[in-house]
Amino acid sequence: MNPRERRAARHQPPNPEAEAASKPRRRKVPITVEQVVDTALNVVATEGYEALTMRRLAGALDTGPASLYAHVVNKADLDELLIGRLCAGLVLPEPDPAAWRAQIRGVCVQMRDQYLEYPGISRAALAMAPTDLEIVRVNEGMLAILLAGGVAPQDAAWAIDALFLYVAAYCLEISIARRRAEDDDIAWVRDRAELTRRFTALPPDTFPLTTRHAAELTAGEGHERFDFTLDLMISGLNQR
Repeated sequence: MNPRERRAARHQPPNPEAEAASKPRRRKVPITVEQVVDTALNVVATEGYEALTMRRLAGALDTGPASLYAHVVNKADLDELLIGRLCAGLVLPEPDPAAWRAQIRGVCVQMRDQYLEYPGISRAALAMAPTDLEIVRVNEGMLAILLAGGVAPQDAAWAIDALFLYVAAYCLEISIARRRAEDDDIAWVRDRAELTRRFTALPPDTFPLTTRHAAELTAGEGHERFDFTLDLMISGLNQR
């Protein structure tokens, strides 16, 4: 079955005969959208985003997959609900023209920290056309901050998109690296000392700059690279 067929199958109406054969347990208390999101986030926090499927979520809720479709249209809809829940936890400051750079940076840092609490969940934010009101609220707040700082509306709109994308990609990369280190025991591959050794061991005639600047290429602790890139993106708005 190719990817398109698998995606189509996932969105097909429930099969009553198949469900009857599996004899799912029945909940005495109906589930709510809030419970669906809470449970989904718990699955992601403990098992990672890749483990979150509609079937896995139904099992965690002690119900059948068909019951979920009364609250969630499909996996994409669930993804938007998850990102909306995380956005609900973001605090948006009152726009200050004198501090707009620090304010927009602060929102992105909050978003980063939210994503990193749930391994791989930032994947859900990619290629999303959001309609969830909490996501729109964050977009509105970021737009207000940038406009207060004198950024042109079109530049502000595209900057928000770029910032959302960068934060999501950064967090996804960290999640993938951590999971690979846990599953494959290859943390040494990304070890700074090991990377420096490998770069400096390259033929200097072929890679003169890489061998000379191996220390700079492998530098950075914690979120230093994130901070650098974020500041670079925000400062670039001044140039325009």
